[in-house]
Amino acid sequence: MRELKDGAGLTYRQLEERAAEQGSVLARSTLADVLNGRTLPRPELLSVFVRACGAADREADWLRARDALAAPPSPLLPAPPSPADERPPAALRRRIPRLPLVASFTLAAAVLVWALTPSLSEQPAAAPQHQSVAAPQHQSVAAPAVLPTGWVRIRPVTAPELCLTDGRVRDQRYTPLVAVQRPCGEAGPQATLLEPLGGDEYHIQWHHPDYGKGCLKALTDGPGLGLLEPMDDCIQGSHFHVEPSGPAGSGTYVLRVDGQGCAGIAGDGTGAGTETVMAHCVGRGGQVFFVEPVTRPTFSAP
Repeated sequence: MRELKDGAGLTYRQLEERAAEQGSVLARSTLADVLNGRTLPRPELLSVFVRACGAADREADWLRARDALAAPPSPLLPAPPSPADERPPAALRRRIPRLPLVASFTLAAAVLVWALTPSLSEQPAAAPQHQSVAAPQHQSVAAPAVLPTGWVRIRPVTAPELCLTDGRVRDQRYTPLVAVQRPCGEAGPQATLLEPLGGDEYHIQWHHPDYGKGCLKALTDGPGLGLLEPMDDCIQGSHFHVEPSGPAGSGTYVLRVDGQGCAGIAGDGTGAGTETVMAHCVGRGGQVFFVEPVTRPTFSAP
């Protein structure tokens, strides 16, 4: 299936769009699991995939190959036990360790030193010391946090246990992957990178081992109006002004796009799966995010 996809020269997004044009659904996440060998495709998904790749004339061949893989293997008779397996285990013998000669001398020397050393009660009392008083210090003020660039984690302050990552629109009005909040432990394998564009403008890049790189774009029309969708071509990605918000040093920011407002969690929701949407900037609630540095991901995107 990977060879068929590569031969067609289509990205996951293009395959998804082709399937939609043909009146079918081909979710990128499901297709990625199949192409990486994590699951066997359902017959209907395989048919949609083959047609989207432009190989409808070979659809029957692909389905037969899929059925052959799904058939259970023939049972094998268990091998007879070998004579070695039938031998009883050898008896275990305990050995009593002997105290080494060097250890004996060491112990004797320690006893002698103890006998010759006067007890604590016989030691002269230490001279009293004057207690020094530390000079008063001026209270330091925390320096403002510096926005990290490179690999980061973005968390809404309204639900700090959740992270911005990919997901589906809950009401299914828009099928491509968009930005939602999910538990940080489930945000992988996708990773987020802040790409500086000059000044306070950045691309928010998503890197995924299956989908590759995509830059978030604030959609301006259609059923996905206001949602953030990763675009394969980062030229289409929005320029986000990442602006400090809250007390100095708090590490919190708002994500503003010229002419479109600020990104925020819909309705200041705290539930997993809530979408990120563009709205009039208010600089509080679900529009404020922690932006924190993380280690570089270990995968290599295709």
